[in-house]
Amino acid sequence: MSAVPRIVVAAPSSGSGKTTVATGLMAAFTARGLAVSPHKVGPDYIDPGYHALATGRPGRNLDPWLTSEELVLPLFLHGAAGAGLAVVEGVMGLYDGAAGLAASGSLGGGDYASTAHVATLLAAPVVLVVDASAAAGRSVAALVHGFRSFGTARVGGVILNRLGSDGHERMCREAVEELGLPVLGALRRHGDAATPSRHLGLVPAAERRPDAVESVRRMGEMVASSCDLDAVLALARDVPALNAEPWDPAAEVDAPPSERPRIAVAGGPAFTFGYAENEELLDAAGADVVRFDPLRDEALPEGTRGVVIGGGFPEVYAAELSANEPLRRDLAAFAKSARPLYAECAGLLYLAQELDGAPMCGVLDGVRATMAPRLTLGYRAAVAVADSVVARTGERLRGHEFHRTVTEPGHGAARDGAAGEWRAAWQWSTSGPEGFVKGECVASYLHLHWAGSPRLASRMVRAGGGDRQ
Repeated sequence: MSAVPRIVVAAPSSGSGKTTVATGLMAAFTARGLAVSPHKVGPDYIDPGYHALATGRPGRNLDPWLTSEELVLPLFLHGAAGAGLAVVEGVMGLYDGAAGLAASGSLGGGDYASTAHVATLLAAPVVLVVDASAAAGRSVAALVHGFRSFGTARVGGVILNRLGSDGHERMCREAVEELGLPVLGALRRHGDAATPSRHLGLVPAAERRPDAVESVRRMGEMVASSCDLDAVLALARDVPALNAEPWDPAAEVDAPPSERPRIAVAGGPAFTFGYAENEELLDAAGADVVRFDPLRDEALPEGTRGVVIGGGFPEVYAAELSANEPLRRDLAAFAKSARPLYAECAGLLYLAQELDGAPMCGVLDGVRATMAPRLTLGYRAAVAVADSVVARTGERLRGHEFHRTVTEPGHGAARDGAAGEWRAAWQWSTSGPEGFVKGECVASYLHLHWAGSPRLASRMVRAGGGDRQ
């Protein structure tokens, strides 16, 4: 049983200021000397990077679709170990999720995979961030009343955001307090703590680290001066104990081999998307996990026996990635050596023949990637249609897709393609075949949270040690 103090920061809709307030609360409490555990509802990779800057701890995701409803509590407790406060940033509006994907008997029901669903699983109070910039004073209270009475989430307080004046604040505050809810903070319209955006959302913190550190500092100062931190902490402590054991990566994987194969994981500004639990599972499965930066390193780390290339923004760094010819040649040679190579989304683009005309690694010979006019985004149910280093034909996995690029061809050959040709990796429930598999290399647009399929880590490590099963 664990009674970790915790709050969930939510909003009526996207764009209300959740990230600013949640990150600011994390930074403000950390500056007070409190160990703060940062979490994000949903599959988002970018916000957790700012959370990590604010707290000095890995930003972690809580997603019932990617990992299962049953794992949300254990994963939360794993991330929050040793913390005096956990702050969970929500996704979209409080009740926006993936209702059509809910399993029969799911606690989430119509709110499945929403912020409200996760807040209910965590038995955590919600701090509702309300954008008051265009609201007509007392109408703010009607909005808050609707969100408090609609579903299962317990709204414990309100933070008013983007207020215009003292009078505006007084009108909104008095209206909300008539509902019997405390106003925990009131922020004026602000721009000095804003973070830049582009085609997939905020620019990742790793790409603008000095500026990002400064932005996070300003968020913390702004929230500390505008919010009643003692009242927020009191609300966070008014929670029941959680009847669950923390997730343990060592209990999820096979016994590690006697010799630890070195698994190199791509990082740096071009490859910033990844879940902390993925590397923890690799380590628990027996890998010696090391990092490399495709923008700067001219060779894979010495002794590399397996490579993982996750998501990110190679399209932004196409020229620089292309200019690093030594590493591109090294990766192409590695792919021919029958060693495991796993790539997601950005990794797929990097392994292609070219990206927007710039030569890439050429591992996926004949595959060309280009920017697309529209964003592709959504949860995916995938069935493996070929054996690969991480999956066996017929196995089902849950993931998500998040990109603004396309490849030509869009996937490998059919299952009965000639030996030696690239084959499709997955069949998606929403469309046709996707991804590429050949030998020990698998690349696709599918993002996976390995806590939901821990066998991926065991298989990757076994293959790196020369034992594929």
